Amino acid sequence: MDAIDRKILAQLVNDSALTSEQLGARVGLSPSAAHRRVKALEEDGLILGYRARLSSAAQGNPSTVFVSVTLVDQRQATMMAFEAALARTTQVREAHLMSGESDYLIKVLVRADDSYERVHREILSALPGVHRLVTQFTIRTLAAGD
Repeated sequence: MDAIDRKILAQLVNDSALTSEQLGARVGLSPSAAHRRVKALEEDGLILGYRARLSSAAQGNPSTVFVSVTLVDQRQATMMAFEAALARTTQVREAHLMSGESDYLIKVLVRADDSYERVHREILSALPGVHRLVTQFTIRTLAAGD
């Protein structure tokens, strides 16, 4: 990976919908060269995919909730069962294995037509291996650079 590849990645992080022509103009390459570079970055596993950023309304005006999860133990089987079940939940948008007091920190989106109490009772506390859940509700979300 060279300096041009790093420029390409920086541009795509900000706007993954750039055309090859737009990207090339921003990094000093022809559209075909920019396209070849992007394909090579994808094939090398440096670009894992592209996502659409949805508005809050498109997501059902969700509230963002962070939950610290402590498991009953840290055995591999317990953690694997928890992670597999977590991957099947639609409300959990991110999950991080943590060091420190809790085992995982998860980001949960609760739609306006749902309740966190229901998500907590029926989904999160029912995940295998859960010992304790500590919930924090967001007041406001800031975008990067705000």
